[in-house]
Amino acid sequence: MSGICGWLGSNHSAIENQQTIEHMIRQLSRFDGHPAHTAIRGNAALSVTAKTSHAHLYENDGLLVGIWGRIKSRDTHFQAAIDAKGMAMALADQWRQKNKLSFADLAGEFVCCIIDSHTGETALAIDPLGTHVLYYQLLRDGLLFSTSADALLTHPQASSEINPQGLFNYLYFHMIPGPDTIYSAQKRLLPGEYLLYRSGHVETSHYQKIEFHEDIKRPFPELQQEFLSLLRKNVSEAIQDQKAGAFLSGGTDSSTLAGILTEVTGEPAKTYSIGFEATGYDEMHYARIAARHFSTDHHEYYVTPDDVVETIPLIASVFDQPFGNASALPAYYCARMARNDGLDLLLGGDGGDELFGGNVRYAKQYIFSLYDKIPAPLRNYLLSPLFLSLPPDTGPKLLRKARSYISQASIPMPHRMETYNLLMHYGFDTVFSPELLDKMDATQPGRMIEQTYQAASGARSLINRMLAFDWKFTLADNDFPKVVQSCHLAGMEVAFPFANDEMLAFSLALAPDQKLKGTQLRYFFKQALRGFLPDEIITKQKQGFGLPFGVWLQTHKPLRDIASDSLNDLKSRHIIRNDFIDKLLDQHLHEHASYHGTMVWLLMMLEYWFKQHNLSKK
Repeated sequence: MSGICGWLGSNHSAIENQQTIEHMIRQLSRFDGHPAHTAIRGNAALSVTAKTSHAHLYENDGLLVGIWGRIKSRDTHFQAAIDAKGMAMALADQWRQKNKLSFADLAGEFVCCIIDSHTGETALAIDPLGTHVLYYQLLRDGLLFSTSADALLTHPQASSEINPQGLFNYLYFHMIPGPDTIYSAQKRLLPGEYLLYRSGHVETSHYQKIEFHEDIKRPFPELQQEFLSLLRKNVSEAIQDQKAGAFLSGGTDSSTLAGILTEVTGEPAKTYSIGFEATGYDEMHYARIAARHFSTDHHEYYVTPDDVVETIPLIASVFDQPFGNASALPAYYCARMARNDGLDLLLGGDGGDELFGGNVRYAKQYIFSLYDKIPAPLRNYLLSPLFLSLPPDTGPKLLRKARSYISQASIPMPHRMETYNLLMHYGFDTVFSPELLDKMDATQPGRMIEQTYQAASGARSLINRMLAFDWKFTLADNDFPKVVQSCHLAGMEVAFPFANDEMLAFSLALAPDQKLKGTQLRYFFKQALRGFLPDEIITKQKQGFGLPFGVWLQTHKPLRDIASDSLNDLKSRHIIRNDFIDKLLDQHLHEHASYHGTMVWLLMMLEYWFKQHNLSKK
């Protein structure tokens, strides 16, 4: 698990510091075995553990600079210095001249750290879209940080006290959104954020302002040419001299990258797809269409229920926090195939939906938003009172649909998106133990959602506000960790050509109806790729990469047994009500396996996370 770690402060001997950093390094390298580049000076330590192309360390006159990944700059002078001196030395020089203003010029996919052991100042930063995570904890006399919470916990001053709010947020969001973590003492940086530590105080701020420009009008041919050029450039920069392949789900993003990779390298791209023997979950047909169209060197694997049983403990072990996205498992099997083929890097299509308007809920929320176009007096004094007074499950089908539509459309955004929330469907009091409810704030997720949704600078349109919302909750908090950690488990690096600062800037300047035209998802994206992608890929319905866990629970006894055992073990942690667990297993699963199977997966992965991280049941 490549990454970065270190600290400023903690008065220990040189031998103790060396032993501590070695413990942290072992956690970072436990899955891929990459070498560590380490510097220790007095009460400061910094290590970057990664393959040579992603590890950058500089030390001079008490200044330590470490970078994991690749930093670029839009400033031509800074970029020239990077090219001439290397990333870490160039950033060190920039820091000496501009201090925290240095971060405004950064781009790429990276985590970086600067420690001045003379002044006691430390700075941390991650890339604008948050493709990687960086945890930190204040110490009695300094700052501790790492891209791995597990590595951070090996430090003698680290605290492993569980945050009750993190447990609640995990079941609400199916992950724990930043800046909070599962540990009370730990925080993590948000996308595009820097941290500055001075004299026991921490300052965090965003080093770049992401702003939508909704009124720019440019000719389609010009936009199309720039878009395709950016794709080729991003793929070329990502792969460099590495042996690279691509995930291929059969969707527009992965298919596009497979085609561009073939074009850029001049040889058939190695592509990797996962299938499931379950109706409604298998997209292998579309992956094969794309593979044939681009003549890729295609590899397939069908995940079985036995694979799930075998892999669940591994998946739980690689994540620093409880993580409930079951798509991590198929992502791991793709990465494992690529690793066995001798590849160094996989390209992931994550970010395409969130930059260009590809998620189904964008169209659904557009339909609900049409209700607001009805004059307010008619809505507020006639339609809403009339339809919402009707019983929800009685009357003709059309009348029930109208009531359901108005009921949801009347909820303001962004909270309207939470009407599908699984935890809210059950009810907090039904799920959580009284002990946990007393320690957490059930209103916190709503405030977090509202704050993120309203913070989108320059976004007047529904689609752009939803995109900015998803950059945090869908990409930085969910999809990027899912793919990065799954690939780490397989010993594979991953890059995201859509999650690029230049591609982000391109998306910010597209008109809203070029992303969502009525209910047509990613309108510009699909028009720009007509003739490049197969028509079947462009017109296919959005499906996703879901695991048929709930369906398999009904037919596969070993899977059902480990789910039941883990949920029963979870009872002793006093997080979830025992009667809810019993009802979930004995009744709900038989009523709707795929729907309630999601909650079984979430609770099972929570218990496995505790076990894999050797956390007690206190």
